[in-house]
Amino acid sequence: MKEIIAHSPEMKSLLRALDVAAATDVTLLLQGESGTGKEILANQIHRNSRRHNQPMVSLNCAAIPESLAEATLFGHLKGSFTSAESSGEGYLQAAAGGTLFLDEVSEMTTAVQAKLLRFLESGEIQPVGAAVTKKLDVRVIVASNSDLAESVEQGHFRQDLFYRLNILPFDVPALRDRQDDIQPMLQYFLGELAEQYSLASPSFSSAAMKQLSEYHWPGNTRELKNFCERMLILCAGQALDVSNLPAEMKRPRSRTVANGMFDLPDEGLSLDDLEASMISQALDKTNGNQSRAARLLGLTRDTLLYRIKKYGLSAS
Repeated sequence: MKEIIAHSPEMKSLLRALDVAAATDVTLLLQGESGTGKEILANQIHRNSRRHNQPMVSLNCAAIPESLAEATLFGHLKGSFTSAESSGEGYLQAAAGGTLFLDEVSEMTTAVQAKLLRFLESGEIQPVGAAVTKKLDVRVIVASNSDLAESVEQGHFRQDLFYRLNILPFDVPALRDRQDDIQPMLQYFLGELAEQYSLASPSFSSAAMKQLSEYHWPGNTRELKNFCERMLILCAGQALDVSNLPAEMKRPRSRTVANGMFDLPDEGLSLDDLEASMISQALDKTNGNQSRAARLLGLTRDTLLYRIKKYGLSAS
């Protein structure tokens, strides 16, 4: 997906903030569930930065063998380890002058975390086997699908590195929290894939589209694109209703919270008043900590901030 769809208030707010951050060289932290499009956002940040004519390099930290992680990131000299038959540059050298995107940064070993911290603070790297350091100009964007603050508490992530990465943190909303984007994203993917496969896009009834909008999309944008590809291949040019959707998408959304905790009064209630009350209670319980309050409510931090503003609540 090359284009970022942003019809929802949550995504519009995020993109505005990222456009401001793109103009700086500060390290950015993108946090969000797997499949929410963090790498796409990182690429847009690079395109909007002063470095847009320089390299944009991406590295998935979870995909690197632990024994090669340091050399992969910082480079190595010939003979510095058993299989090093020649010298090699690392991803930081490859991104010199541009941007390095580190996905799933929480999967880094503590030793590599320490060297990354040194680079972020000094701009210096020391390739494996080298006796001297080398200065590099690289803007770093990191992403994680886990809560780095919790990883710090559990002892899995260095606290000093977390504070260095947490200068400008951004929460990328899950697809279920940006329902206004589902239909335009579906149309975008269908159009892109229809051209790729030379097939006619299927159409969806209003009932089917409502069902898709209410589906929880645990795989986020990645799952939506896979769904579009399946529907295009199996149902090209057809008019689809709810009965044509995959089984998991035809089931009603879970109402465990509503059924297990609240009884609807006979006289009814105001959903806005109820939501505002829940947000106020969450902020009270967490002493105003917005990230923790968002987790209590099952929201992203940006979504919580949008709703705090919507209801005129105190965010502190």
